[in-house]
Amino acid sequence: MASILVVDDEASMRLALGAALRRRGYKVKSAASASEAASLLAGGTFDVVVTDLKLGDESGMDVVRLAKEVEPSAEVLVMTAYATVESAVEALKLGAFDYIRKPFEVEDLVHAVEKALEHRSLVREVTTLRAAVGKSLSVDSIIAVSPAMKRVLDLIARIAPTDATVLIQGESGTGKELVARAIHANSPRRHYPFIAVNCGALPETLLESEMFGHAKGAFTGATEAKKGLFEEADRGTLFLDEISETSPSIQVKLLRALQDGEIRRVGSNTFIRTDVRIIAATNQKLASLVAAGRFREDLYYRLQVLPIEIPPLRERPEDILPLANHFIRIYSRRYGKDVKGLSKDAERVLLSHSWPGNVRELENAIERAVILTSGDVLSAQDIAVTAAAVPTQQGAQTSVLPLSEVEKQHILRALEVFGYNREATAKALGIGRNTLWRKLKQYGLDLGDKRAPHSGSDEA
Repeated sequence: MASILVVDDEASMRLALGAALRRRGYKVKSAASASEAASLLAGGTFDVVVTDLKLGDESGMDVVRLAKEVEPSAEVLVMTAYATVESAVEALKLGAFDYIRKPFEVEDLVHAVEKALEHRSLVREVTTLRAAVGKSLSVDSIIAVSPAMKRVLDLIARIAPTDATVLIQGESGTGKELVARAIHANSPRRHYPFIAVNCGALPETLLESEMFGHAKGAFTGATEAKKGLFEEADRGTLFLDEISETSPSIQVKLLRALQDGEIRRVGSNTFIRTDVRIIAATNQKLASLVAAGRFREDLYYRLQVLPIEIPPLRERPEDILPLANHFIRIYSRRYGKDVKGLSKDAERVLLSHSWPGNVRELENAIERAVILTSGDVLSAQDIAVTAAAVPTQQGAQTSVLPLSEVEKQHILRALEVFGYNREATAKALGIGRNTLWRKLKQYGLDLGDKRAPHSGSDEA
């Protein structure tokens, strides 16, 4: 049901237009002034705004301007008995869809509203279809040779057509967002937005405003009302990455959104209904966090209606070489190289490495190797993982280093490659700076003065 806001300082006009639009099945709210319209716009979403240009001592131009700021996709119709070319042009420049002169038949206005709604629908359809084409993702495009990942693909295929909430768990770099996008792309919501937010990347107050929006004046700097991601993702999918990092306050608001399908902008008393599918992800075991009192049990059960566990790369070695060759094709095209594949020694290096950064680390290693290689086949020397990861022959026996030592040596090698710049090293390894710092501490790696001249700001 489309929502219409009618703004006119004449009560008889508001009543007549409201009655005619309601008979057509529209939801209608009305305001007698620009300031009253501003309050309604801050608290709700409207598909079409109909406003008079003359509102007592106020101007309908302010309504046009505010309506397009708060809801850019809303269509605005301007009515006036003071029609001039200048006012028409000004209204259109501000984003008005059309212009209608008083006096007019009520049915003429209703017809103009219908045209505005048709235009809005076409614009949204084009926008969402372009987004869908740009982000379309077939389940078949996920590289999966191992039985474990084939089970994940089977789950995606069965889960995607439903509207149920999904919880994806797996280590950092395993491809949780890729799985979320595949679910969305194969769902009935695929023609509407897929919006992702990293819950661990923003402080609580900013995350709340980002997710739920805020009213004008809700806090210092809130000079205008702002839609949140729940509203932006309406009829689509909202991907909440690192859900385990949310505060108790945010968890309460998420629970209400999941239970009731309603959110409330920061600083507003009005609840707004949204139609959003939630896919959450975490690199931690939420059940353990619940047991430790660090995550709400009721929210946990709301999220894990359909759980998916993505295994780390070290537990599915069958996928390593197919993934590596997939990344070789991607980055060869990107960088204009003619790299055809991997040497046997390079394959041996890749298969022997523990991949603590999972698929992200593998992708970074291959991208770097493609850029730096001078040949058409990647050699063991091209792959920037430590040679200690490869079993070495000692007499007739094979000596294999423990995984912890392999990881330690790999981190040291990566630090050397990037001049001991921790930020660049962490990015290349596919891990966060805090994770790298913990690894350095875990392995007792004291770098001393070994750091890049410009890396003083990248302390974890």
